Amino acid sequence: MAAKNILIVEDEENIAEVLIAYAQQNNFNTEHYRSGLGVVNFVKNNTVDLILLDLMLPDVDGIQICKQLKAISEVPIIILSAKGQENDRLLGLEIGADDYICKPFSPKEVIARIKAVLRRTDTTPKNIINVHGFELYKHDFEAYLHNKSLNLTAIEFKILWLFVSNIGRVFSREEIINNVYNNTLDISDRNIDTHIKNIRKKITHIKTGLNPICSVYSVGYKFKA
Repeated sequence: MAAKNILIVEDEENIAEVLIAYAQQNNFNTEHYRSGLGVVNFVKNNTVDLILLDLMLPDVDGIQICKQLKAISEVPIIILSAKGQENDRLLGLEIGADDYICKPFSPKEVIARIKAVLRRTDTTPKNIINVHGFELYKHDFEAYLHNKSLNLTAIEFKILWLFVSNIGRVFSREEIINNVYNNTLDISDRNIDTHIKNIRKKITHIKTGLNPICSVYSVGYKFKA
């Protein structure tokens, strides 16, 4: 899945550095503004998936920036503020912020809140998956790795779609059969093993040494990140 772009608007350098470091460790792209000047124009002209917005900025009031951003964009905003009173939190949410985090905060909690807001506001079409270099188009039964077609059969595509839709989950061969076949009569575990072998071969044909489909002894298979 393509990395999300996080805009951090924070004037305290030490806080900004920590947020940037944690965000990048979690595979987010980051852009940092030390003041509110230019933030609205940046959002107008760039792809921003979420904004961390400090309210206590040296030049422009964070509340006003939040209002301006919500007037031109649906980008989710998480407010960061030393103002922790109930009225302050309610005001932030009433003007359109998607979450409100009080200082001091745990960077790990901020990352968890970011992920939660992104999940809640995600509008990505569910018939397309783009993850770890794989691109799958459900309606077209087309799969690509690093922009090169994997040339999968329909059943192979369904198996790969099942895996990349559920990264890390282990599927038994029976579960795979039930998920990808309309008629399961005369379909055996050996059929699944053969399909997995073919998918792996087509993946390594494009990327030597890449084997994201793992065998789980005595259970089945899973797709690892």
